[in-house]
Amino acid sequence: MIAKAKAISHGINAIRYITGESQNKKHPEKIYRILDNLLPSQPDTMGIWNSMQLTLSRFQPIKNSVIRIELSPSAEHTQFFDTEDWQQLWQDFVAEFDKQVIIGKDGKVRSCPTHLANSKYTVWLHTESEGGVPHLHAAVCRMDEDGNINNDHNIHLRAQRAAERVAKKRGWTTAAQVRNSHIHQVNRDCMDALKSMQSWSWEAYKNALVRKGYTIHERKDGNGILRGYALVNKNTKYKASELGVGRNLMISKLPKTWEKLHYQSRVGTLNTTFKGTEQAPKPSVYANYTQYNTCRSGTVPYTLNYENQNYHFYIPEKVLDCFNDEFDYRIVANSQELTDMAVAIFVGLLETPNVATGGGGGGSQSDLPWRDKDEDDLQWARRCARAAGRLLGKKPKTGLKR
Repeated sequence: MIAKAKAISHGINAIRYITGESQNKKHPEKIYRILDNLLPSQPDTMGIWNSMQLTLSRFQPIKNSVIRIELSPSAEHTQFFDTEDWQQLWQDFVAEFDKQVIIGKDGKVRSCPTHLANSKYTVWLHTESEGGVPHLHAAVCRMDEDGNINNDHNIHLRAQRAAERVAKKRGWTTAAQVRNSHIHQVNRDCMDALKSMQSWSWEAYKNALVRKGYTIHERKDGNGILRGYALVNKNTKYKASELGVGRNLMISKLPKTWEKLHYQSRVGTLNTTFKGTEQAPKPSVYANYTQYNTCRSGTVPYTLNYENQNYHFYIPEKVLDCFNDEFDYRIVANSQELTDMAVAIFVGLLETPNVATGGGGGGSQSDLPWRDKDEDDLQWARRCARAAGRLLGKKPKTGLKR
């Protein structure tokens, strides 16, 4: 179940929409009155509005004088609901809505409990013409009958939390559970869209996701520069900052993410890489690379071809960054071959040549041909990079210079 809430200034228009008197509805709906609170018996739109204005006129004026609320439970949970069931659902929601105290990051109270139960409101049930999905619409007076203002600070969070609490008490699937179950598929769709692109392009990425059924909301600054985006699938919105690993699907990181994905597809065979080296490493006796076969938080996919067989790994992103820094493609001609070998040694696909760790003093792991049990990922990655560099040698790029 999801809920939306917002304090608005155009209260009369919202009430017209809720009661079905609006002439601007795009699709016809079946609309039923569910509940009125502290209002005259069965008032029409103007009767509701005038009654709220009477309350507001007794106290201080408020610009956003009406709270608009939409409550949408899943259709399977309400298929046998009658009017009394809808009334009880709304009252449960109001109770959870009112009791909340919202605290800011500084520990101070930003929003005290509200008083919807003591405020004038009208609640109507809408059933969409296409699909028949039922949902409640309500218009609530911002001022309660005792002159208390219903605080609208973070009111959207208040509504979401109230809906979550009601759903949990009733044993329903919550919006958060639905979202969490779907977000993995959204991540996969985003990565598939990137993999399908021959070159990086925001428009190509966006169009690929649209074809998968997503709506894209772009966020641009005053100069028209794209700064962010969000994906909408059905009634659920996913911000780019919430997707991917390490926020790698944000607009600022998308080109690099695309580059990493397509780098894997350009990986050559390790057999060709090792041909002609004086100390070509052998396949590891231990073959201890199974720990990198599973995707975990902070890892990125990497594919190697060795002896005509593809190996798919998930290595820590910081390790790949270490190799990319060590074998910078802008200045190292054989950066791809070096990175391939370093990864193969890192995951245990190949034996590790004896390479000193450096630092002058030696130590327990100065020239070990295997990974020391106390060695962290970055220490091990640096030794693997040095091993690859000693075996293949760094070949500087040549070209015209100024």
